[in-house]
Formats: sequence, C-alpha cells, structure tokens
Amino acid sequence: MATTTLIGSSVRALFVRSSAKIGASNGPSKVRIPGAALEFSKLVELSTTRGRKEDGRVRSRSVSGTQVKAQAHEHEEHFSLQGISHGVNYHHPAAGEDGYAFFMPTMSLIGVGSLNAAGAQIAELGFTKALIVTDKVLLKVGAVNAVTKLLDSINVKYAIYDGTEPNPTDNQVDQGLALLKKEKCDFIVSFGGGSPHDCAKAIGVLATNGGKIHAYEGINKSTKPMLPLVSINTTAGTAAELTRFSIITDTSRHVKMAIIDWKVTPTIAVDDPTLMVGMPKSLTAATGMDALTHAIEAFVSTISNPVTDASALHAMKLIKTYLRDAVNDGTNLKARDMMAYAQFLAGMAFNSASLGYVHAMAHQLGGMYNLPHGVCNAVLLPVVQEFNAKQVPKLFIDIAEAFGYNVGEDGDLAVKVVLDEIRSMSKDVGIPKNLNELGVKPKDFEELAANAMKDACGFTNPRVPTKEEVVQLFRNAYEQ
Repeated sequence: MATTTLIGSSVRALFVRSSAKIGASNGPSKVRIPGAALEFSKLVELSTTRGRKEDGRVRSRSVSGTQVKAQAHEHEEHFSLQGISHGVNYHHPAAGEDGYAFFMPTMSLIGVGSLNAAGAQIAELGFTKALIVTDKVLLKVGAVNAVTKLLDSINVKYAIYDGTEPNPTDNQVDQGLALLKKEKCDFIVSFGGGSPHDCAKAIGVLATNGGKIHAYEGINKSTKPMLPLVSINTTAGTAAELTRFSIITDTSRHVKMAIIDWKVTPTIAVDDPTLMVGMPKSLTAATGMDALTHAIEAFVSTISNPVTDASALHAMKLIKTYLRDAVNDGTNLKARDMMAYAQFLAGMAFNSASLGYVHAMAHQLGGMYNLPHGVCNAVLLPVVQEFNAKQVPKLFIDIAEAFGYNVGEDGDLAVKVVLDEIRSMSKDVGIPKNLNELGVKPKDFEELAANAMKDACGFTNPRVPTKEEVVQLFRNAYEQ
C-alpha cells in the first residue's frame, strides 16, 4: 500500500469520515486532502473565483460559501508570513490547517542492478500468482523474460496480459481484469512504460472495488486499496511506476480519464536503467520531455511545497544535463541512469503537487487523436508556460537557475531563457515543432478546450484560463 507523509505545522486528520460510512455501499465518504485542503468540489469552485498577484499571493474574489472564504483567507494570511515568492521558501499559499501530504510507494528500488533486488522483495509479499501487464512489443522482443525469470527464481506463477497499447483504454482494462480473474492471480506486475503501469493500476482498482473504470475518474473515488502492484519501469518519463495517477482512454467519449487516488499507488517501484538502454531515440525524447513537463508543472502548481519543489528543480537540472546525451547515445549508461533518476524525482514532485494545463490539454489530444503523450506535452509546454509566466514570473528565476542560467532577480529575462531552452531542447531531441505537424485539426479546438477545462490536472495551474484562452493556447501551439 502507498505511503503517505503528512507535512506542515498544523497537520490534522487526513480523513474525515464517519464510522458509519466506512465501507458503505453508497460510495466513498468525503476525504480531506492536505495540500488541497478544500474538498474537490470546492477546489474546482475556488479555482474559478480567485486570482494570483505577480508575487504569488492569493487575492480573494467573490467566493461563495463562508468556509471557502475562510480557508482562502487562511491561505493568504499564512503565505504573507512566508516572505519571498521564489527560492528557499513556500512560493504558493500553505495548505491551511491540514498541512501537506506527500505520496510515495511503500518501496522504491532505483539504480543499476535494482531489478536484481526485486525478487526478494516480491517474495516477501507472500503472493502466489502474478498477472504480468505489458505490451506485445516488449513480449515479442523478449524483454519480458527479465520478469518471468525473476518470478521463476522465487517460485511465483504468472499469467501474461500483453494487450496494453499506448494510451491504454477502458476495453483493455476490462480484458486484463477478465484474465486476472480467470487465472486467479493475487497480485500484479506491470512491465514497461506508463501505458502498462496505468492499465495495471486500473485493473488493480477494479479487482478490489468492482464496477467499471469510468466510475473512478476524478480524485479518490475508490473505497478499498487496489490489488498489490509491482511496477517495473523500462522508460524514463511518465513516473507511472510510483504515482497515484492512472490515465485511461474512454473509448466512447474519446477522452482520457484522469484517475487520481492514493490507493492506486504501486506497492513497489523498480527503476533499473539497464532496462532502458534499448529504448529508441524517439521514445527517449518523448518520455524525457514528459518528465520535464512533470517537473515544471509541479513546480508552478498552486499546491506545491518545499519537498516537491526540491524534487522538481533537481529533476530539471538533470534533464537539462543528460536528456540530449541519452537521446544521442542510448548505450550511455550514465545518461540513462541520470534520466531514470530525473523522471523519478519529477514523479515525486507531481505525485503530490499535481500538474497543470499542459497535461489537461495533452490528455485531450491523446484521447481524440491517439498521439504520444510525451510529444503532446513537449509541444504544449512552452505555450502554456508563457501563459502562466504572466501570473508567476518570479518562479521562472528558479527554473532558469536549474537550467544553468544566472538571471539575478530579473523575472522577465528568466521567462525568456526558460522558454528558449524548452524549445531548444525539444528541437535537439527531434520533437515535432507544432500541433500542425502532429495532424491536429483546428476545427476540434473548441471541443478539445471544453474537455480540457474538466480535466483534474488543470485545477492546480497557477493561472485559471477561460475556455476562449484554452482555445487560443491550442491555436498558439498549432502555429508556433
């Protein structure tokens, strides 16, 4: 089960639920989430009714409900004592009376040879049969043999579901669940990148909670922990092996559903860079830019905290230093190792600080056009951050410094060098220039924008856009 750490000077109860409601059949009871202290519905309401000054401080507008007003005021009063809006401090309002939450797997195995340690840890779980969730390519090239040999060595049986595709779907989740039940598997091992991990999480939550995956879209919709999951990673980007996020395509609506729930955090995460040496250049580039997006969006998120900031900034430093090398020479084990480390740090950051409108928009492109997620993020990243920079330019000073630039206290210069570096990095690793090159059609911008406005990832963006502004962001990314 996932580990949750509560942080802050006024940490109180993580859960507020009556004993009568625990396990009730009428759905999950209400949950208070440190770091997003307002209930989810109130978070949405507040996100549309407040603004942010350039120094990062909240100014309350016409927020309905006395509780929301009071909490917004608490955020402003607390933050006014914190001082600066960037650097060694909180740069967004603190979490009020509940502090922050920091989510992590129970165990993370990282570094060259870490797969070798996984067998003993899996054996300690005491389970008898695994459902291995992967894809056909990894099975065909023999990469999955690393997992089957590991399970054989500890006398654990297994069945293999290889139906996961990029942008996993609700149908694939149902297929995997059916196989799990047929084979009577008591835990899951996901092997691959973000798609197998996300599919495995969805299978795991349905195995214990029942129903269809659509019912779990949103935040903390499950009532029971998912089936134990060991996520063995083969890419350096998504961080799905450690996060509480699962992104599944709804094939009827052609949209990506964001399932954000600490009970879908993997039990054990394994990041062995030797498994990543064979990644092709295009995948290395896309996943690397995905990791950069995670780091930047988590850093400017409205619920970031000093722990997520530290993780995000170091991830940016590593990606700036090593991504080009990893793309140009996939056998460069140091570059692979540092990119695995970077994507893990970026995952640590966004797992607790959440994301922003780059992901809210990219999810819609993936759902409608089945485009690679990391590529969509890379194309959208400079456009959305240019939009965000008008609200929080000072935060870009820290990003610029992580990229190796000394801009002093000049926020405008920081924004320029950061946006230039993002575009330069994308170009150097072969990311398409714009949405036009990806085949996106302008006639779909209205629908894409409407769906992006509903995506949970957008609720922590530092600047709250209107639908018209989101349409314009898609247009800017199409024309850049």
